[in-house]
Amino acid sequence: MTESSSSPSLDSSFFALGDPTEQQVIYGPGSSVKVGECAKQLGSRALVVTDLGVSSAGHPHKVMKSLESAGIRTFLFEESMENPTDSSVQECARKAGILEIDLIIGVGGGSSLDTAKGANFILTNGGSMKDYWGVSKATKPLLPMIAIPTTAGTGSECQSYALISDDQTHRKMACGDPSALPKVTLLDPELTLSQPFSVCTATGMDALAHALESAVCSRRNDLSGRHARQAFVHLIKNLETVWKDPQDLLARGHVLLGAAHAGAAIERSMLGAAHALANPLTAQKGVIHGQAVGLCLPAVMAYNQEDLNSAKIYADLARIAGLADSSTSHQQANGLLLEKVIRLREFAGLPTSLSEVDCVASELPKLSQDAADQWTGTFNPRPIKESDWIKLYQSIDVHADNKNEG
Repeated sequence: MTESSSSPSLDSSFFALGDPTEQQVIYGPGSSVKVGECAKQLGSRALVVTDLGVSSAGHPHKVMKSLESAGIRTFLFEESMENPTDSSVQECARKAGILEIDLIIGVGGGSSLDTAKGANFILTNGGSMKDYWGVSKATKPLLPMIAIPTTAGTGSECQSYALISDDQTHRKMACGDPSALPKVTLLDPELTLSQPFSVCTATGMDALAHALESAVCSRRNDLSGRHARQAFVHLIKNLETVWKDPQDLLARGHVLLGAAHAGAAIERSMLGAAHALANPLTAQKGVIHGQAVGLCLPAVMAYNQEDLNSAKIYADLARIAGLADSSTSHQQANGLLLEKVIRLREFAGLPTSLSEVDCVASELPKLSQDAADQWTGTFNPRPIKESDWIKLYQSIDVHADNKNEG
């Protein structure tokens, strides 16, 4: 995969799961208008799944125009919700069934893409999302899907998992199947220009966490490592630029590619304790996912630095990003990387302490219990004992301000 300093580019086969034809990834400003051409090979009746916010920006309607110009009957579902639930996914599947669609187009952030994937499970296999919690529990192949992200964060466009919440417990269920991987992903940085600043910062920090967690997690491998490194470089060098100048399309392109690479890294490995700590904050306290992850990430990085392999990986990332050089010790490089992450979080105006998200000490035992039950935490490179979870929450405030370190 080659990168140009003036214009980001990609080798689509680098995103494929073994077979280069399994997922086609197309990058470029304006590339979303190619959806009609791509869709002709996959179906004739398409449901565009999005949310009202994205719909008001006009992106789904441009996609529908391209599809209709290609002779595809096209319908719209714009009721996707943030943190989609089983019931919201069921409603999307119900509409898709009535319309007899044979192709799903997800347009939006991670919630819209996950809604599209979740509805695909129900439409093709029936039941509820609990039935697909885990990996490869669908007995029938899903319909083909095209993913068109309008945010640079979740990386859902390069993953075969839908993250759906249980209506009663609010616990997030990761439901995966190889056929849920989008057949085509269109990465159009122009679509990210409409993001509100708060969405841009939260999704950007989430993407950075994906890169850093997948890089060190216990399921890491050569291919996931390559994606994680690519993601990290794109993100660490361009996030601040995008936050300073939201109209910088070149920087937005790098960030969009970074988020996609991070998604591909997760697909081939897993995440870690930062997401395990963040998910209960979202479920119990209503903290926006990217803000919750950004809040927890520095504490987890500091914890993982005690693991020698993780410390080496963090140091290597710091060096390839120009934060440290070859003469810098692993410990010093780790410190510089951690400081950079904390400064990015501060620049973005994201929460830096538990008190900022209205979390008090008496709530930590319940949060810790839920964090210990999160699947992602089992892949953290440094094992976490039951008593460590509350210590990790308590250490978040220690990393609220690193400006005077280093």
